[in-house]
Amino acid sequence: MGFGPRLGAYLIDAVVANLIVGVLYLAWLGYAGDVRGLAIYLVFLLEEFILISTAGQTIGMRLLGMRVIRLRDRGRQSWPWIGVRTLLLALLVPVFIWDRDQRGLHDRAAGTVVVRDPARADSAR
Repeated sequence: MGFGPRLGAYLIDAVVANLIVGVLYLAWLGYAGDVRGLAIYLVFLLEEFILISTAGQTIGMRLLGMRVIRLRDRGRQSWPWIGVRTLLLALLVPVFIWDRDQRGLHDRAAGTVVVRDPARADSAR
């Protein structure tokens, strides 16, 4: 997958995290204004971890037809490795350093790769 679709998925997921934090604030969870950025960041990482470890894709990835799979056998990676991937993603640096196959360091460390979602490709035909 190229950089463009990944950036698009990232932006969609960032908007979703921002909306979740905003709804929580309006509903019942009051917090100081300077904590909002940290709350959005943590919700974004939680969203990444939960959705990729259970469904193999985030909301942004689903909308743009991508999926995270285990490189070894194209299956879904186990949650401890998705935890490693998410922790490295939190550092942001691994996202911007990739190899010739366009795999970020966070994907390389977790043994994963981002691919076109085969289910979306089949339904589009």
